[in-house]
Amino acid sequence: MVRIIMRGCNGKMGRNITDLVKADSEAEIVAGIDFFDGVKNDYPVYKSMGEVKEEADVVIDFASPDMLDDLLEYGIANNVALVLCTTGYSLDDLDKINEASKKVAILRSANMSVGINTMMKVLETVSAVLADAGFDIEIVEKHHNQKLDAPSGTALALADTINECLDDEYTYTYDRSDKREKRPKKEIGLSAVRGGTIVGEHEIIFAGTDEVLEFKHTAYSKVIFGKGAIQAAKFLKGKEAGMYNMRQVIG
Repeated sequence: MVRIIMRGCNGKMGRNITDLVKADSEAEIVAGIDFFDGVKNDYPVYKSMGEVKEEADVVIDFASPDMLDDLLEYGIANNVALVLCTTGYSLDDLDKINEASKKVAILRSANMSVGINTMMKVLETVSAVLADAGFDIEIVEKHHNQKLDAPSGTALALADTINECLDDEYTYTYDRSDKREKRPKKEIGLSAVRGGTIVGEHEIIFAGTDEVLEFKHTAYSKVIFGKGAIQAAKFLKGKEAGMYNMRQVIG
């Protein structure tokens, strides 16, 4: 049984995870963290990590990057592993997370979907082969009209996965309207579409001479991210200090 503290428990993802854990015999939410009241929970809810009295194995964080210091301090002080599902971290935040991972187990992922992380593993296998064969690389992501950032954190993570396989020699291009020139070879194009209630769609296009290979993932609900977060929490329980990722979780 993995004992979970749910940070952001009254948000959309927090509610999804709460419902999923209720049906999971191997997991239990022992406490929640949220500033917002008015939601009935089967576990105590606090406004800060320092107020938590319950013992836990893992914190799942689907809140904002705010109060990251408190979260990291709590994890280190109590030897509680951290599953960080939040995006929007600054470079300073990432440095703090990396430093904290030397003292406690941390898993950070821009996307908790098992499907997306499986696709990343596939990209590790095919990217160098296709790039060497002269294929151009484009990423197109689509999300709902309320999403604030563009491109998505997942699109950037996919680009980074590809670029790492190519010795980080490729640059990222987000807009071509300001210049009139042919497409450079060592470039990864990222395009963002915003509209309606699209949960999330990511397509990687490898375009070669007379042939195109496409990899596409479509999310139909946010439940898939909750399932991945719970799977990550189970994986992280009892792990030694270090930085982990979802590709390790799925094996």
